[in-house]
Amino acid sequence: MYKNNINLNLYKTFYDVAKCGSISKASNILYISQPAISKSIKKLEEELNVQLFHRGLNGVELTDKGERLLYFVEKSFNNLVIAERDMLETENLQCGKLSIGMPSNIGSFFLFDKIIEFHKRFPNIEITIITGSTSKLLSLLDSYSVDFVIDTSPTKLNDNNIIVKELKEVNYCFVVHKNTTIFDYTQITTIKDLEKYPLILPIPGTANRNDLDELLVENNVNIDNVINIHTSEMIISAVKKRFGNWICYL
Repeated sequence: MYKNNINLNLYKTFYDVAKCGSISKASNILYISQPAISKSIKKLEEELNVQLFHRGLNGVELTDKGERLLYFVEKSFNNLVIAERDMLETENLQCGKLSIGMPSNIGSFFLFDKIIEFHKRFPNIEITIITGSTSKLLSLLDSYSVDFVIDTSPTKLNDNNIIVKELKEVNYCFVVHKNTTIFDYTQITTIKDLEKYPLILPIPGTANRNDLDELLVENNVNIDNVINIHTSEMIISAVKKRFGNWICYL
């Protein structure tokens, strides 16, 4: 049997302490005395019959049970924020907030023009753009910290609550600085020829790198002269600076 008289103030206190990592910092935010906060945390722990924090000289740290509880509490509070926004925002987009999650390369190369156009049409909408890895962005989406995610990853989702829509087809290609002199890149006619040249590639495990690695395996291509770079922006910078006259994959 579950009780239906949940004390939301206890969970709010828990949430703030967990986010601050310190009872004293949470006290300053909540304008509540430290003994009162400690008493609330103790009461919540007694009600749930679990230890939520490890106490230390430098603050508090969540236990495994505390981490699990924070996941649900954070999701619940984000739902309340969304509900409040839904009540306050008008249907004609005259006010409100929009939070978008995306990798930095998508924002830099594809979407800024669209965002600027949207902002011109709806200047009173506050836009927040959060960048990160696919896993991080999906985690933010799951906790309702972003409204939607735009990514190039061929993500396979098991969550029926998330809808995936294709917005645009993106093609990747190899590039090289036009003034490269160490080798004649016009002689590269097949993917097998790439074995002879140094390459700058996205880091292993990223979506575009996974696609490339699959293609290399399919064509029995073995590469060993590689520098891995995390972001497309840095790869483009490497091209512009003629970084060793390497061939780059974007």
